[in-house]
Formats: sequence, C-alpha cells, structure tokens
Amino acid sequence: MPGRSAYPGAQEFLPASGTLSALAAAARECRGCDLYQDATQTVFGRGPAAATLMLVGEQPGDVEDREGTAFVGPAGRLLDRALADAGLDGADPYVTNAVKHFRWKAGRGQRRIHDKPTAAQAAACRPWLAAELHAVRPSVVVALGATAAGSLFGPSFRLTQHRGERLPWPPAGPFAADDTPVRAALATIHPSAVLRAPEGERDTAFAGLVADLRTAAGWLADAPGGARR
Repeated sequence: MPGRSAYPGAQEFLPASGTLSALAAAARECRGCDLYQDATQTVFGRGPAAATLMLVGEQPGDVEDREGTAFVGPAGRLLDRALADAGLDGADPYVTNAVKHFRWKAGRGQRRIHDKPTAAQAAACRPWLAAELHAVRPSVVVALGATAAGSLFGPSFRLTQHRGERLPWPPAGPFAADDTPVRAALATIHPSAVLRAPEGERDTAFAGLVADLRTAAGWLADAPGGARR
C-alpha cells in the first residue's frame, strides 16, 4: 500500500479498558491506516457483550458508513434472513467487520462503490478485532467472506478449500496466541456474495450460506449452556 509506513496500525489507539463501550469510543479516533480519511466514520461491532456467536464480515458498506452501525444495509438484512432460516434468529450474535472503515471508489454521480480492503489495511485493523474477541469471548466464530477469513486465519487461508469446515481455534497465524474460549470456528461466504450472484444462482447461494450457518448453530447447541451462555 503506498505510504503505508506512515500509518501505525490500530494497536496504539486501543484504550486501557477492554470493555466494548471503551473500545467503540476509542475506535472513533483510530488513525491506524489511511481509510479513515475518506470514510464518514468508524463503524464498530454491535451486539451483546456476552454473545455466544460472533460473526465477522469484511468492512462496512455505504449504508453502514453513513449510519455508523454494522450490518444494517442490504447484506445485513439478507444475513438476518439467513440466520433465521438457520435457526439462529434467537442467538443475538455480536456482529463486526475485519476492517472498521468503508473503503470505496467513486461511481456515477454521487454513488460510492465498495472497494475491497488491502491486506495491509486489514492487518492494521486487526487489533480491534482481537480486542472484540477478548471482550465478547464467544463460543463460536463465523468468518463471512475471504477478507474476514484471511484476517482471522492468516493470508494463506483459502475460503474455497475450507468453507463450512470446523476450523481449529486458536488458528495458526495472527490469532495463534488467542486465549478466548472459542470452541469452534467456520468460514463461509459473505451475504453480499449472494446479492451479487446471477439471478438464477441466488437461491442456491443463499441456501449454501444458510447450510453453513446451520452447522454453526449445531456447534452452539453443543456448547456448555446450549445456544445461550
């Protein structure tokens, strides 16, 4: 990334307190990479501090960037449908993104088009994700899409090869020293991939996402205390 040495990463912006409220407040001032310059605001995760399920996406989209809330746009609404179909509508998960600022490029008129974060930008933001994991301490973690999977499981992870598998935790890679009580992890497609699928393939893509989430639901049910802690 051009000029990336000028950006220190998120570590130095982490607060002394590791509570979600303290993390969210500190993240508003994050200058760990260049994405804050063009984004409207930081979009931190949301959900219960004791959620048993954590869902990690790529980055906020246009709607999330404007509203400041994760997963409230079209992909978020589709995710809610998928969670309901998978039997997770009552799980009340914690939802967040690997990258907390919207990376975009200009489209026609005032339209802002999603632009995938670079590996360096995801790495710079990883301390926030690590802090969220330690604050929430979920039983099951689901990575939604390749960027989230790479951030959690390392750059060599291939979603196409390991989608839907029960992945060991802590993984080898950036979170190898993690000591949270995660019992199982899974990687699947991002809900936006369903929205981008050709019309004739969308139902199949959605069914695949639901099937993967249903697998995670089974692991949650087997966790101590069942689906709720």
